[in-house]
Amino acid sequence: MMIARPMSNQIRKAVFPVAGFGTRFLPATKAMPKELLPIVDKPLIQYAAEEAIAAGIDTLIFVTGRNKRAIEDHFDANNELETMLRAKGKDAQANMVRNITPEGVECIFVRQAEQLGLGHAVLCAERAVGADPFAVLLADDFLTDYEPGVTADLVEAFASSGKSQLSVMQVDGPDISKYGVVVPNGPGADIAGLVEKPDASDAPSNLASIGRYVLTPDIFQTLRGLSAGSGGEIQLADAINIHAQRGSVETVRLNGRRFDCGSVDGFMAASSHEFANRKFQS
Repeated sequence: MMIARPMSNQIRKAVFPVAGFGTRFLPATKAMPKELLPIVDKPLIQYAAEEAIAAGIDTLIFVTGRNKRAIEDHFDANNELETMLRAKGKDAQANMVRNITPEGVECIFVRQAEQLGLGHAVLCAERAVGADPFAVLLADDFLTDYEPGVTADLVEAFASSGKSQLSVMQVDGPDISKYGVVVPNGPGADIAGLVEKPDASDAPSNLASIGRYVLTPDIFQTLRGLSAGSGGEIQLADAINIHAQRGSVETVRLNGRRFDCGSVDGFMAASSHEFANRKFQS
């Protein structure tokens, strides 16, 4: 008889759902993945990958779609480019190219054949994740001004309690209606559930869920049991809501700043902020 091994409290794997079309950025994203659009001189997805690696994660699982091959190429080795740079004495640039994926870090690419919601994208990573707890990072949420990063805080909190962790931030006023909002004071935890995009007057708190999570592997079973909603989509928030009602989810407050790079305005604001930070540091 096979004996199931106990779940580890160490987070070694992270899932990056990157299959979206990026229609808000057309025509730039007609042939180039939105996740490779640069914040100053580094693609958006690379910031998220570096945040995961800084949290001790060494397996990066990218859930991709059609026309996203460039993401795989970005994280792959490019020996020809490195050789050319070194031949020209540009060792710093060659090292930069080599260290996009540091030694000891593995990248796995999984195809999401149809875009059926964030929950479905996470479910596509089930075989790569296996029976381990894992992080989920949405690259559209550009998080900055805090090291080692939000994911490291989630990993630390999970190691302490063994419960799933949500990153949340305070949002006051009408903008709270743009988010999944925490229902506070759950059974044995600080969250009883999530309400998706409530009217500001009906919001149960001013704490909004943002695109960083640490989840236990039983989330996959919950996702498989969900009925598809609008557009045939399976939503991760619905599965998290079920787990929160069981008292198995906690929240971690955001340190630093967040920019919504799923919108052009947020993307431009993030670029300006990052550029100003670098000018100040130099």
